Amino acid sequence: MKLDFRQLAAAGGAAVVLAAGAGAFAADRTTPSGYPVPRYVTLKFGTVNARAGPGNDHRLLYVYKVRGLPLQVVAETSEWRRICDPEGRIAWVHKRTTDGRRNVINMGARPQALSHRPKAGSEPAAFLGARAMASLVRCEKGWCKVKADGVAGWVREGALWGTAEAPQCR
Repeated sequence: MKLDFRQLAAAGGAAVVLAAGAGAFAADRTTPSGYPVPRYVTLKFGTVNARAGPGNDHRLLYVYKVRGLPLQVVAETSEWRRICDPEGRIAWVHKRTTDGRRNVINMGARPQALSHRPKAGSEPAAFLGARAMASLVRCEKGWCKVKADGVAGWVREGALWGTAEAPQCR
């Protein structure tokens, strides 16, 4: 079953294109929130509007319908976050609609093995289904521990969307 990340909105008007990208803030600069960019967040609500620019007056692009969906913040203003979603699309959401908790999602077509130990060849503890989400516990030395339905396991960093620290949208 495929998750319905967003519902296209029937909205007219010209799109506003902003030049702010993943490199909009240098690592040594302070962002409006004080947090680094890029970084991961999740959706706090089950219905979140995604807009073409940072403000309610910008065109509605789509509506996210998945609470807890992992997103990567690639730029920000004091009130708005420019995000990259697991399908590679970029939009703006209001900061109040995001949460600092980290989730990950298996964007692969097949289940992803969650190993007992952070070691290649380790026996699987469980499998995370295609398009399924899990909470991120921590990452260390190229491995990330995730938890879903009370079962925890390890995956290689980058194997699930939300574990790679590099910008996910270009």
